[in-house]
Amino acid sequence: VQLQASGGGLVQPGESLRLSCAASGFTLDDYAIGWFRQAPGKEREGVGCISVGRGSTYYANSVKGRFTISRDNAKNTVYLQMNSLQPEDTAVYYCAVVMFPRCHLGKSWYDYWGQGTQVTVSS
Repeated sequence: VQLQASGGGLVQPGESLRLSCAASGFTLDDYAIGWFRQAPGKEREGVGCISVGRGSTYYANSVKGRFTISRDNAKNTVYLQMNSLQPEDTAVYYCAVVMFPRCHLGKSWYDYWGQGTQVTVSS
């Protein structure tokens, strides 16, 4: 089981980025995926997650209305579309998978983690 997160970068406040989480070794649509972030000196926190089936999504209050998670089953990839980025969104972003169909925003819920991708929002 491997996850590869990518798409991070440096953007200005108000701009957008789309992160990708590509899976190998398993079919991503069979399991729930979470996105997390960790800023320097802070705990890793849940940003959002997507469950199996109808693809129900859940978001942290801090990103609700700005971030959207989606799946592309043909590419075995989950995306995190981030709009209206702000300096407080600066962090290393991670994706993770739990071998269970329902997702959760708690980091202890997840079984496997990808490496992070850096997102920096600065003018």
